[in-house]
Amino acid sequence: METERTRSAALLPCFPPAAAAIATMMLLGRGLDARDNQTRQMQDAVSNVEKHFGELCQIFAGYVRKTARLRDKADLLVNEIYAYAATETPNLKVGLKNFADEFSRLQDYRQAEVDRLEAKVVEPLKSYGTIVKLKRDDLRATLTAKNREAKQLSQLEKTRQRNPSDLHIIAECELQRATLDATRTTRHLEETIDNFEKQKIRDIKNIFSEFITIEMLFHGKALEIYTAAYQNIQNIDENEDLEISRRILRKDEEEEEEDDEDDEEEDDEDEFDATKEAFIRFR
Repeated sequence: METERTRSAALLPCFPPAAAAIATMMLLGRGLDARDNQTRQMQDAVSNVEKHFGELCQIFAGYVRKTARLRDKADLLVNEIYAYAATETPNLKVGLKNFADEFSRLQDYRQAEVDRLEAKVVEPLKSYGTIVKLKRDDLRATLTAKNREAKQLSQLEKTRQRNPSDLHIIAECELQRATLDATRTTRHLEETIDNFEKQKIRDIKNIFSEFITIEMLFHGKALEIYTAAYQNIQNIDENEDLEISRRILRKDEEEEEEDDEDDEEEDDEDEFDATKEAFIRFR
C-alpha cells in the first residue's frame, strides 16, 4: 500500500530541490491553518456541549426534585384524607378511604418515575462532564502536536535560508517527516470531531427518548388510577349518608328531650320535698 512518505517522495523529484522545499513548506503552512480551523471547530463544539448539557442537567435535576416534592405533598394529602374519613358517615368514609388508597398507589409510581429519571436522564447528562474533560485532553494533545509542527516548520525555514545548498536533503528528509506528522494529526483531529458529534447526537436521542418513555409510562398509569379514584368518589351514596345523618340527628334530639323530661321530674320532686318540709316545720 502506498504511504504518505512514498507519495511525497514521488512528487518531489518533479521540481528542482529549492522549488520542492518551498512547495512542501507552503503545503505544511496551509495544513497548519486547516488544523487551526479544525481545532477551533472542536473547541466550539465542546464548549457548546459543556454549556447546554450543563444547563439541561441542572434543569432536569430540578424537575426530578420538584417531582419528588410533589410525591411528598401527596403523601401528606393521603394521610389527611384518611384522618378525615375516619370521622365521617359510612359511605363517605369508604369512598374517601378508597380514593386515598388509589392516590397512595399513584405515589408509588411517582417514586418509580423519580428513580428512573435520575438514572436514565440526569446521570447520563452528568457524565458529559467527564466526556468534555476527555475531549479537552484530546484538544490539548492536538494543540501540542500542532505547535510542535509549527516550530519544526519555522526551523526548516531558517535552515533553508542559512543553507540553500542543503535544500534537497531537507526536501527528502525533514519535510517529508513533517508532512507525515501533519497528516496523522489532521486525521486524528477529524476522527475526534466525528466521533464526538456521533456520540453527542446518539446520547441526545437516547436521553430524550428515555425521558418521554418514562413520562408516558407514569401518566398512562396515572390516568388509570385517577379513573379508579374518580369512580370511588362518584360511588359515594350521599342520600344514604344523609339519611344516616338525619337518624343520628333525630336520635340526639330524642335523647335531649328525654334528658329534659328527667330534669323536669327531678325539679317537681325537689319542689314537693321543699313543700313537705315547710309544712312539717309549720306544724
